Amino acid sequence: MTNQESIINKTIIFVKETLKGAEGGHDWFHIERVYKNALLISKTEDVNGFVVALGALLHDIADSKFHNGDETVGPKMAREFLSALNVDDETIQHVVNIIENISFKGGNIKQKFTSPEFNVVQDADRLDAIGAIGISRCFNYGGFKNRALYNPEIKPNLNMSKAEYKGSTAPTINHFYEKLLLLKDRMNTETGKLIANERHKFMLQFLEQFYSEWDGKA
Repeated sequence: MTNQESIINKTIIFVKETLKGAEGGHDWFHIERVYKNALLISKTEDVNGFVVALGALLHDIADSKFHNGDETVGPKMAREFLSALNVDDETIQHVVNIIENISFKGGNIKQKFTSPEFNVVQDADRLDAIGAIGISRCFNYGGFKNRALYNPEIKPNLNMSKAEYKGSTAPTINHFYEKLLLLKDRMNTETGKLIANERHKFMLQFLEQFYSEWDGKA
């Protein structure tokens, strides 16, 4: 086993332990799916596989949603963990940059960092937010926050600031329009775009069926 393989294995153990008992849409299985997505996308991209692996595994080590909105906790935890494993400073900084910039912060917010590795990890994470898994995670988190499923009187807000987006208490269905349906056109890689297109179609079918049942037509 190479040193990099050993570090990746130790990272997996660390993430599993850290996220034990986490909300179902942001638990180890979410990380594992993103990790697998990232490895798949990496096959068609010219990237540093070590950075991609660490970025995918650590991208949600401390999601700000579960730390009173504090976006510094995750990057700090990742930096301390990787430093303890004697990972080189350049790799650590790259991984931290990925963690700091990966999340969707509202439709009008532009990210400040990019790299081929970042593009792969962000696509991998976004793929887990759409399709059947994305729908499941969306409603799981809505239930976790005790949000309404749908309220026809509360319309989606596509012009939220970062603070408004983070503090939103809107019904779960609104999140499809405020985030999930926007992701298809924000994918970075060709592989990501291909997979996203299929998952996007599934979400549209789901919404059509949802509204039909809501209106008593199906």
